[in-house]
Amino acid sequence: MQPIMIQEVMTTLPHRFPFLLVDRVLSVEGGEVHAIKNVSVNEPFFTGHFPTEPVMPGVLITEALAQASFFCMHEALEPGTIGYLAGIDGARFKRKVVPGDTLHLYARLEFMRRGLGKTTCRAEVDGQVAAEATILFAVGKG
Repeated sequence: MQPIMIQEVMTTLPHRFPFLLVDRVLSVEGGEVHAIKNVSVNEPFFTGHFPTEPVMPGVLITEALAQASFFCMHEALEPGTIGYLAGIDGARFKRKVVPGDTLHLYARLEFMRRGLGKTTCRAEVDGQVAAEATILFAVGKG
């Protein structure tokens, strides 16, 4: 498949700056997604987290994983469908994410039924696991 570029990402996700946290989807196959977020020193959260040692907040890494998860069902959903975060299980943060990193976002759809879904996710930088979580979401009309 061809990568899903930012223009199509923006037609799929309702998020906008500063909360659009997927820059490109590299692959979608069999309910598995590989997306990226390029982490720049210009991100607005770095001014306060932390001024002397910029670190991407774990909650935003988790949000990036949730946004990437939505692409697990990208082709099966009607336009205008939104995924709402319903829960996070087993979140673990194992490595700092800093400016200049490329955050690789991996999500695998575990199930989707009656508007509820679950994905197993991990974020990596340079082949090292930065974060892991199980994301629960509800799908609805925006």
